[in-house]
Amino acid sequence: MTTTPAPPNPNPRPGPRPRRSDATRDAILVAARERFATDGYERATIRAIAKDAGIDPSMVMRYYGNKEGLFAAAVAVDLKLPDIGGLSPRDVGAVLVRHFLDMWEDDEVLTALLRVGATNQAGAERMQGIFRDQLLPVARQVCPDPEQIPVRAALTASQLLGLALTRYVLRIPPAVALHPEEIVAWLGPTVQRYLTAPNP
Repeated sequence: MTTTPAPPNPNPRPGPRPRRSDATRDAILVAARERFATDGYERATIRAIAKDAGIDPSMVMRYYGNKEGLFAAAVAVDLKLPDIGGLSPRDVGAVLVRHFLDMWEDDEVLTALLRVGATNQAGAERMQGIFRDQLLPVARQVCPDPEQIPVRAALTASQLLGLALTRYVLRIPPAVALHPEEIVAWLGPTVQRYLTAPNP
């Protein structure tokens, strides 16, 4: 006895759709990053950000409370630093420079944060916190002198942030023109020295 297969359902149930609130939050954060990057923290307003996102200002307040809360959410950055535990200490500098180059090339949040951090105390404190909390543990793994970990991490940040400022914010032509591998070749040994060399 053969059975006739059931006909296909003409109205299959659609998969789960993104929640409207998630889409609204995303639109707010995109608008906020662009506005903070363009206008800076002080001049950027909730009203302008809401207009850019195509929503009422009350929705921004509902999700983020105030401008400070919105800024913190907009520039929440995970540097996603590579695990250097299995690396030779000689390779750490090049790996870190290449990692940050990849991030700067693809992540507008970091560029926005750098622009704000250069001109505003709230942005500067946010940037300080990100590098303190995420770069210090890397330095701790390879630094030969535990007492110098904060200084060496700060020197490393000076190279990485200086690169970002000249290449992605100020857009100094020779810095923009450099191929990523050239940058790794130039900066990798410097970062390496900051992290692992004996005291000067």
